[in-house]
Amino acid sequence: MNINELYIYFLECEDISTDSRSVKKNSLFFALKGDNFDGNKYALEALNKGAKYAIIDDSNLKNPNFIKVQDVLKSLQDLSAHHRIQLINTTIIAITGSNGKTTSKELMNSVFSFQNNTTSTIGNLNNHIGVPLTLLKIKKTTEFAIIEMGANHLKEIAFLTNLIKPDLGYITNFGKAHLEGFGDLNGVIKGKTELYDWLVKNNKPILINADDEIQYKFKNKKSITFSNRKKSDYVFNKSTIDSYSLLSYNNTDIKSLLIGDYNFSNIGAAIALGLYFKIPIQNIKKAIESYIPKNNRSQIIKKNNQKIILDAYNANPSSMLAAIDSFSKLNGSKAVILGDMFELGIESTNLHSEIINYSFKNKINKIYLIGNAFHKAQKKDSKSLFFKTKLDFNKYLKSNTIKENNILIKGSRVMKMEEIVKMI
Repeated sequence: MNINELYIYFLECEDISTDSRSVKKNSLFFALKGDNFDGNKYALEALNKGAKYAIIDDSNLKNPNFIKVQDVLKSLQDLSAHHRIQLINTTIIAITGSNGKTTSKELMNSVFSFQNNTTSTIGNLNNHIGVPLTLLKIKKTTEFAIIEMGANHLKEIAFLTNLIKPDLGYITNFGKAHLEGFGDLNGVIKGKTELYDWLVKNNKPILINADDEIQYKFKNKKSITFSNRKKSDYVFNKSTIDSYSLLSYNNTDIKSLLIGDYNFSNIGAAIALGLYFKIPIQNIKKAIESYIPKNNRSQIIKKNNQKIILDAYNANPSSMLAAIDSFSKLNGSKAVILGDMFELGIESTNLHSEIINYSFKNKINKIYLIGNAFHKAQKKDSKSLFFKTKLDFNKYLKSNTIKENNILIKGSRVMKMEEIVKMI
């Protein structure tokens, strides 16, 4: 079956799905396979639950509403690329980077949706499956789409960018993340800038944070720049009010509900992009100020007369150091509860040790470290306590109390550090 024929089936459907448990009526079901599952086995169930068609690659299955293809995943990707070409009235913005992708995407979505028909990546569906699904959910009436791209190895961003064919791109930053796949920071830079390579080749604009020395090296004639320090297209003054990030532009103060110095660039990128697309500054202000962080990202929780900063959606060495640095500037006593960072390869122990040392040298009163990686890197000092599991930490809390006024909780997604909040 060629892509034009498959696209006709797609246009007949009202939604797409890859999970038979949540199929909607008149949807198109993709029977994807993984290491531990085979979607072909659930194709009939999807039809019974309301799917109009099911795309399968098991030739033994028979049903008039099964659409047989050679490879379901490739068909999903090819179909999304074909659909992208039809979206002639949609401006697509692509975002990648080591840290802050989702927050930047959410802020941009808030700014653009204030006055435009806008869609964006749901959650963090930012890989070789999530990006095609995001593309296929874009309607021809959509004016702006903000699509997030994640990667853990070279050539992945190049592949996703070619599917998206963005009208503009932004890289949040380059950090020590997914080092098992990228090797080192240079590998990260090479992998992420595959987005820039495509944009330059296709004469498309790039949004650049001019305060980031590495990013600034990629500035060209098509770049849109923003900065707190350098001469740029959009220059912001930054400050904080009650720990929250505030940016000022042309005498307009924009106070967010985000905390941490690392969020200044996320907010600045959203404001700069809104201004570039002629959105009035007052609308941008309302959009930024109404954005409420969620999903364990930079959330502030008040409990037991303490301020808990829950930034536990994910972590890598760069984001961990930035979070600790920002947290250390708060007034009052401070404790950090940090969980292991993953996908760091042979550098894992050294990088976890670096986090321990950095926490100790900063103005942190107590340091709680959870996980096997931190346990391997442990050092004896007056501030640090090590626990192999959250269960061990919970047992400790049964007879011990965290007395500090401010508490930072952060760790990789696998650690599910948000569970700590209930223990305190």
